[in-house]
Amino acid sequence: MKYGLQMYSVRDAAQGDLLGTLEKVGKLGYHYAEFAGFFGIPAEQVKAKLDECGMEVSSTHTGWQELTEDRLEETIKYHKTIGNKFIIIPGADLSTQEKLDEFIALVNKVQPMLAAEGIKLGYHNHAHEFKVNEDGSHIYEQIKTRTNMELEIDTYWAYVGKQDPIAMMHELKDRVHMIHIKDGDADGHGTPLGLGTAPAAEVYKTAVEMGIQMIVESETCKPSGLDEARVCIEFLKEQEKKLG
Repeated sequence: MKYGLQMYSVRDAAQGDLLGTLEKVGKLGYHYAEFAGFFGIPAEQVKAKLDECGMEVSSTHTGWQELTEDRLEETIKYHKTIGNKFIIIPGADLSTQEKLDEFIALVNKVQPMLAAEGIKLGYHNHAHEFKVNEDGSHIYEQIKTRTNMELEIDTYWAYVGKQDPIAMMHELKDRVHMIHIKDGDADGHGTPLGLGTAPAAEVYKTAVEMGIQMIVESETCKPSGLDEARVCIEFLKEQEKKLG
C-alpha cells in the first residue's frame, strides 16, 4: 500500500525546511505528499526533491484566494510543474448564505478552467460544514448538490460533526478519490492514529475495499510532527497486516 501525508502534519519542521522535511517523510515510508503551502520554494525544486525521494504529489491544500482571476494562471503553472492533478480547497468562511453563494459561484467558474489543464478541484471538510450557517443553510449539503467538485472527506472532522464517515465514503464514492485518515476524540482534540476514539481502523478497511487513497493527517506536533507521522504510518502498517 502507498500512503500519503498531509504536510501540515509536519509544519513545525516544514516551515523552516520544506525540502529536508519532505525527504524525512519519504524515509518514514510515505509515498505521497499533500502539500499545505510551499514556503516560497520554487516549483522546480519541489519537483526535483519529490523525484529524488521517489515520491509523488497526491494533491495540495490551496486556499480559494489562489484561484481568483488574478492568481489562477500562476497557481496552475506551479501545480503543473510539480505534477499535481488535485487542488483541494481546505475550507472557507461559509457562515452566511451570501458567502456560500459567492464561494459556489467561484468554484463552478474555476473548475472547468482547471479541468482544461488536467487538474481536478475538490473540497476538504471540517466539522462546521455539517451544521447550518447563520442563515439556516446546510453548508455541506449545498456543496454536494450545487457543485460537482471532488470531495476529500476528512473522516475525523466528519466524526466530530456527528456524521458516519464510513457511510459518507459509500454515499459519495463517485466523488471521493482520497480521504484524510485521522484520529482524535469526539470533542475535536486530535491524536495520532490509533490513540483516539474515531473509527480509524474501520475507515482504513473501507478505504482499502473501495480503492480510496489515504492521506494521513495528525495535527498536534507532539512531541513533533515527524514523531506523530511515524506513529501514524506504524498504525497503517498494522492495519495492513490485519487485513492480510
